Amino acid sequence: QVQLVESGGGLVQAGGSLRLSCVISGRTVSSYVMGWFRQAPGKEREFAAAISRSGASTTYADSVKGRFTISRDNAKNTVFLQMNSLKPEDTAVYYCASTATADSKSVYDTGDQYDYWGQGTQVTVSS
Repeated sequence: QVQLVESGGGLVQAGGSLRLSCVISGRTVSSYVMGWFRQAPGKEREFAAAISRSGASTTYADSVKGRFTISRDNAKNTVFLQMNSLKPEDTAVYYCASTATADSKSVYDTGDQYDYWGQGTQVTVSS
């Protein structure tokens, strides 16, 4: 069974940085497209970033482009989300998600395309 566990969330001031980690167990992470999503209170879940199996392809939501960077370390079965220049509107629960694919270059930006989800980690940005 695939399990995803996020960590690295916390409270940070606007303009600060956080690095989220997602460790996948039960399968080799190199078989999966990995994504980060977030959900703010009272809002629907939204896509933030995704990375292909190989790491060669990435995609970002416009709201985080240029500030967030997704990366992966397949040897450690871990995916990261480096978040810089954080804004209060980035406050949300951040979820890691994965889905298996045969295509090493595919990236997906909708939640329905992902099969496995972590429990989430809270990120709070104060103004």
